[in-house]
Parts: sequence; C-alpha cells; structure tokens
Amino acid sequence: MKADRYRFDGAQPCHLRELPCDSKRDGVDKERILEKTARNLQEMAALQDALYADGREGLIFVLQALDAAGKDSTIKHVMGGLNPQGVRVTSFKQPNSEELSHDFLWRVHKALPPRGSIAIFNRSYYEDVLVVQVHDLQKTYRMPPRTLEDDRKDFFKKRYRQIRNYEEYLYENGYRVVKIFLHVSKEEQKKRFLERIDNSSKNWKFSMSDVKERAHFEEYMDTFETVIEETATEHSPWYALPADQKWYTRYLVSEIVVDALRRCCHEYPQLHQDALAELKDCRTKLEAEE
Repeated sequence: MKADRYRFDGAQPCHLRELPCDSKRDGVDKERILEKTARNLQEMAALQDALYADGREGLIFVLQALDAAGKDSTIKHVMGGLNPQGVRVTSFKQPNSEELSHDFLWRVHKALPPRGSIAIFNRSYYEDVLVVQVHDLQKTYRMPPRTLEDDRKDFFKKRYRQIRNYEEYLYENGYRVVKIFLHVSKEEQKKRFLERIDNSSKNWKFSMSDVKERAHFEEYMDTFETVIEETATEHSPWYALPADQKWYTRYLVSEIVVDALRRCCHEYPQLHQDALAELKDCRTKLEAEE
C-alpha cells in the first residue's frame, strides 16, 4: 500500500524534510484516490463490526501534528464511517492539576477502550516529549529531585524508553498501537491560519498561541524526527503522512486503518451446538406465530 512509503518501524532513520507534504511525488490521480478511499471506508466498517464481535483485540490510533495539519477533519472524514458504539475519541488538551499530579501516562491509560473497540487519540502522551521538550516544561514538574537531576537529553531518553515499554506492554495485552504524524508544510500551515482568520465560521479555531507555536516550527520538526526514530517499533510503527492535500491524507489514513484492522482478530464468535439448537427452536416459534 502507498502508506508503507511513509512507515517507520525503527529499521530506518526518519528525515522529515526529505519527505513530501503533498501527493506529487506519488503521481496519483485524485479521482481514483477518492474512489479507493470510499472503498476503504466500506471495508473499515465491515472489519470493525467483526473486531467488535470478536472482542479479543483493541486498536489505538494516535494522531500527532502541528496546528492546522488536519487532525480533526481526518478523524471526521475517515473515522466517521465507523460505528460510534465501538469507537472512543479522546482529545488530550493541556493537562489539568489532577493529571499533573500523576505520571504522564496516567490520563492516557484511563482512556484505553475495552478490547474489541477502537481508540482515537487526538494528541496523546507524545505531547510530553514534544511540547514539553520544545518549551523545557519538565523543569516545572513537581517531582522528586532524583527524577529531574538528569540533563535535558537524558531526561527525554528515559521518556522514550518508557513510551516504548508502555506500547510493548499494550501489544502484549491485546492492543495494537498505530501512530500517525500529519506532515504539513510551513507554507500550507500559514495558508490555513490565514483562512481561519478570514473566514468567520473558522475564527473559533484560531488562537494567538498558534502563531507563537509557529515560531518554533523548525524546532518541532527536529523534535518530531527524534521522537519518531526513538519510539518507532515493529509492533507500534509511525507513519509520517503528507498533509498538505487533505483528500490524499485521508486516503492514506484509510489505508492504514484497513491494514491495521486486517491484522487484528476479527472472527465472528461461533455458537455451540446447544445455542444453535436454541436458535432453531426460536425460529420455529416465530414462524408459527399468526
């Protein structure tokens, strides 16, 4: 699948600036891509139904990106075709006082769905090695000196190890974690910010903090590269997808979701003979009704 071109599982380095932000390098036809996306959405719905009925395995999709990369619209247009009964979407904002009094994985672990379901994380525990690292927020943590005595590099090295171990723990307990970075260009981000300012129906999406964070764009690129390289594994890969053209991004995400669902346990439970006999008896009674 085309999304494999953007897959990182720890076997190769990630150089974001060498990766495209649009579909030009892939030489695709938009109309055909839209048709393939529609087919993927249909298959996703069927596979999700079987995943839910099977109930042995859970799926976690992590979406990370800079502002205006399209996380919300991706969730709406790709995941919107799934049965909401088996999907849990969680948006992780700036942690509150209760969350800050716990370890950084605490609020995420609380959001895990039961096996048989799908979790979609709009941002995640990766904020603790992205925003926190870019702005040196770890210095503000109320933690014992022994946990903060390392220099900045070593502190986040430990965080990467903890994340890898956590994701492997989830895998060993019946969950698959798939991480997606929406790779938007600086030029496209500027265009989308201006659209939010000029379009009154999108004003609510814009904040002065977006401009302040944009000033750190290159630093975020460097940090994302490091984070992807440090936490991409065979069982919990990263995908760094071009995000300048939403129609192409949505197609690639739909490919990834279908592929992940295919890898999961998704067999409908088989009833025992006595249960089948009960069904047969119920059918007979229903057909005998006047």
